[in-house]
Amino acid sequence: MPSRRVSRLTAIRPISASGWRTVVSPGETAPGLPLYVTENGCAAEDYVNPEGRVEDLERVDYLHSHLEAAWRACRDGIPLAGYFHWSLLHNFEWAWGYQKRFGLVFVEFETQRRIPRRSAAYYAGVAAANALPSTATGDAAQSPLIGGRSPPAAR
Repeated sequence: MPSRRVSRLTAIRPISASGWRTVVSPGETAPGLPLYVTENGCAAEDYVNPEGRVEDLERVDYLHSHLEAAWRACRDGIPLAGYFHWSLLHNFEWAWGYQKRFGLVFVEFETQRRIPRRSAAYYAGVAAANALPSTATGDAAQSPLIGGRSPPAAR
């Protein structure tokens, strides 16, 4: 369950990991076709702290809940073949300009300095381990992710 910190997230559309079952279930419309989530991310109200880091715990919670929903979809037989976070760096949003910042790497626009956020380390850790931690801040592996599918024992 996401923490209350998630309420500080801002988005163009509502954010909910619970909606994955509805959105990702291809049903009869595309049987056998692999699905790819190509744009899933959030803008959070984060900043560079005095130590020079960006501790975007809201985005870490968001990522964890959405990757966990993706894992459950795979476990339940949804042919989810890939997930791509939106986005690596901040970008210009047509509706919001540069006001909403989605990147895993914080960009200081004035200096162009890049600062990997805590969420970048979390996402890198998930990718390197090919597994989700049991919690957004935990280290213990919950379940391996194998080629966009859950392991055979979990099916």
